[in-house]
Amino acid sequence: MDKLVWVLYDITDNKVRRTIAKICKNKGLYRVQKSAFLGTLNNNQLDELKLMCNEIINVKIDSVYIFPMCEEDFRKVKLLGQAFDKKLVSAELLAKFF
Repeated sequence: MDKLVWVLYDITDNKVRRTIAKICKNKGLYRVQKSAFLGTLNNNQLDELKLMCNEIINVKIDSVYIFPMCEEDFRKVKLLGQAFDKKLVSAELLAKFF
């Protein structure tokens, strides 16, 4: 069963940051901010994402947050201000999730 997943990260090295972004995109996640992705993953994909990120980051200084979220809780999400980077998020993507 697919789960809605947020991935947020704070990574110091540009190459590592680009690699994490590429992994997220390859897993079918959508970029919603420069360091935030959103999408649906099954349990295997979620486990693979965790393993891949953990292998690449420097665990002493970098952070990757992976938040699975049920549909009911996602409907409670409140978007304030600009919410998403308009250069990265299309109206089609917003319609898909919101």
